Amino acid sequence: MSIPQSGGGPIERHEQLAEYLAEGCKPKAEWRIGTEHEKFGYCKDSLKPIPYDGPRSVKAVLEGLRDRHGWSPVEEGGNLIGLTKDGANVSLEPGGQLELSGAPLENIHQTCDEVNEHLREVEDIADAAGVGFIGLGSAPIWTHDEMPLMPKGRYKLMDAYMQKVGTLGTTMMRRTCTVQVNLDFGSEADMVQKMRVALALQPVATALFANSPFTEGKPNGLKSYRSRVWRDLDAARTGMLPFAFEDGFGFEAWVQYVLDVPMYFVYRDGRYIDALGQSFRDFLRGELPALPGEMPTLSDWADHLTTVFPEARMKQYIEMRGADGGPWRRLCALPAFWVGLMYDQSSLDAAWELAKGWDAQTRDALRVAASEQGLQAKVGKIDMHDLARELVAISEAGLKARAIPGAGGLVPDETHFLNALKESIETGQVPADELLEKYNGDWGGDVSRIYGEYSY
Repeated sequence: MSIPQSGGGPIERHEQLAEYLAEGCKPKAEWRIGTEHEKFGYCKDSLKPIPYDGPRSVKAVLEGLRDRHGWSPVEEGGNLIGLTKDGANVSLEPGGQLELSGAPLENIHQTCDEVNEHLREVEDIADAAGVGFIGLGSAPIWTHDEMPLMPKGRYKLMDAYMQKVGTLGTTMMRRTCTVQVNLDFGSEADMVQKMRVALALQPVATALFANSPFTEGKPNGLKSYRSRVWRDLDAARTGMLPFAFEDGFGFEAWVQYVLDVPMYFVYRDGRYIDALGQSFRDFLRGELPALPGEMPTLSDWADHLTTVFPEARMKQYIEMRGADGGPWRRLCALPAFWVGLMYDQSSLDAAWELAKGWDAQTRDALRVAASEQGLQAKVGKIDMHDLARELVAISEAGLKARAIPGAGGLVPDETHFLNALKESIETGQVPADELLEKYNGDWGGDVSRIYGEYSY
């Protein structure tokens, strides 16, 4: 979840809303890669989720990272709720999931080094505290009541609202984890093509990274329960966004979409003011009930942009939001997959060629099928396994074209970061398939075995 944004001063013209988004346009030489991933923490002796406070807690891990690894604290209401260092930040998801939001980096070698260093630091602190961390798309055993709600004002407001607009919103907050990558665009036209590719092909990422087949200790009948959760959360702010494929889509169309999404809050002087269900359009007229007579700032607009949750989201960059959290190798595979597709024009064109003929019903059906069947999904004549094979090959070609070496020149390019996905293509198995095979085999139906075998 996002931290309070710094967007700028007063909004005096409607055009500023789209201009704010357009400020994200960058020349290709300045395109960067920001990787984010979330993970569940648990007490090693009890296998229960860690609370916010105490000797074995989220706070203890944050304090350890601060004191032993040079991270600077971020506080809210006197509580330590995050850390910053070198352009990256560590933050808390609503149920205590620990998130690394990486710095904007030039290549996958750098972003994978960043992930590796972060996980080593977390392991250093967690081991001493008797805490473990595991990468999965959803909590495999824990119930809603076992998951603590972190002491952040944003989450308190969201938690109450989620219970009114869908059935699985609080499940998303407390019991799911994702890995995502944030990528740049060069122009409005480039943004349009990338958003369309991102939205249409997000189900392929959902299938390849599916890693949440268990709920409360039993198989849930899905490959990605996390993806299923997002389908019944809040229809006003989630989904595949058919309007993005219509003629005329651009920054202003995104503005109109976001303006129609009900507000959560306004952030003022270190606290979140309840604006649940209110309209940013009213705010622009100085008629927001939460702050009567007050006009919004670009920082308020930047905050509101973080409260929409479609499968791909635009801010001043594009977020790919369709993948489950997962094992160490796949934290690097996700940015490699999308960078290969998005940062080489030939690959981007090839990816769009695959998807441009689909209608909204097909895109939605692919999203559903990916969460249910993973690579075994079929929608009409589209075979997910074949589609994923084509896209991984296109991504590999894009990474080869970038030709960015690593390891002091010993590694010629970034293509090896796709190896985990290529293995899935070869076997037809994604992480969820492997977990279900273990459950039905060696584990003898005991999901708790997952902690010993799959923790970081």
